Amino acid sequence: MSARSTAPRVAITGVGVIAPGGTGTEAYWQSLLSGVSSIRELTRFDASRYPCRLAGQIDDDFDTAGLVPARLLPQTDISTRYALVAGHHALSDAGVASGPEAAPDYAMGVVTSTAQGGFDFTHREFRKLWHQGPEYVSVYESFAWFYAVNTGQLSIRHTLRGPSAALVAEQAGGLDAIGHARRTVRRGTPLMLTGGIDSAFDPWGWSSQLAGGLVSTVDDPERAYLPFDDDASGYVPGEGGAMFVLEDLDAALRRGAERIWGEVAGYAATFDPAPGTGRPPGLARAAELALADAGLAPDDVSVVFADGAGVPRLDRAEAAALTALFGPRGVPVTAPKALTGRLCAGGGPADLAAAVLALRDQVVPATGRTVNVPEEYALDLVTGEPREAALSTALVLARGRHGFNSALVITLPRP
Repeated sequence: MSARSTAPRVAITGVGVIAPGGTGTEAYWQSLLSGVSSIRELTRFDASRYPCRLAGQIDDDFDTAGLVPARLLPQTDISTRYALVAGHHALSDAGVASGPEAAPDYAMGVVTSTAQGGFDFTHREFRKLWHQGPEYVSVYESFAWFYAVNTGQLSIRHTLRGPSAALVAEQAGGLDAIGHARRTVRRGTPLMLTGGIDSAFDPWGWSSQLAGGLVSTVDDPERAYLPFDDDASGYVPGEGGAMFVLEDLDAALRRGAERIWGEVAGYAATFDPAPGTGRPPGLARAAELALADAGLAPDDVSVVFADGAGVPRLDRAEAAALTALFGPRGVPVTAPKALTGRLCAGGGPADLAAAVLALRDQVVPATGRTVNVPEEYALDLVTGEPREAALSTALVLARGRHGFNSALVITLPRP
């Protein structure tokens, strides 16, 4: 093991999840452990004419349960409502009150990621513009679509006036937001609310997701999204994500934090080289740098939460990166997002939530319906049933379209 950094240690003290299969951290975790798939026919609109009709969809009867004020409903997209609910749960889980009396001004900030913005909201307003005229377009269209809107609404809702930001890197963006929040804590802001949320299940948003050509066209929900499987044929889009409270560990202990879920020990991001250069993708390098940042060696990693694209060439590349770093079958690997779909910017944070729960319960969730892993991948992929294991350190990986790679290392609280 390498020498540990002398930089301030950053703890996760609050977790809030809203994802297919479970609104709330424990409900989400139990859905992963039970192997219940949330992939089904999309019902937000009539998708019968589309080549892909399956999605990891949050229940249509989703209720903000009083956590989003009625005055905000006309001005927020569904993805922002998800972020507000998940953010509330994370702050409550951390035992952190919001409002101007909760902490010194500028002591709490927000960093979020969304890759799709308020798609459903903005496209609804576009339809009004085209069919009824500009006077019918909501004034809230000026910001409800924007990639920074979740950061802004969370900041206003909870009076979090410290350093804040919004990042966009598709599937990798959620981990990037958490990495940036960690950096902000290390620079002196005591507490950050951070994570990623996405949703784009309206006709235009759905079409934009299908346009990339990587979405599975398999009609069977049980076989549509199979990361690292011989029959992998693409992924299934999902919605939702997770929010976290990150704190300076010493400050969290001083205030009597109710729980330390774990430490964000390392983070790194890389970008793939241009096609045709012959240089390897940057995922392995991101993992190496994150481990170096954590002061850990590959042998210290107990489990990897893989990106698991479900696209053969991308699965092959990720398997090669993992075997290069850990050796053939050198570490248990899982991709629980196979049960929920890929949540875009919410995917990495949802995997991080699963990782901290795995460390808590000492069990690795299985990889959906994947059964036949090609021998050439040389992966110790957890399939079928959850696997009990001695877990202390998890590596979470995410890749975004067009070359983004992110890696985050989470550990149990260390002395």
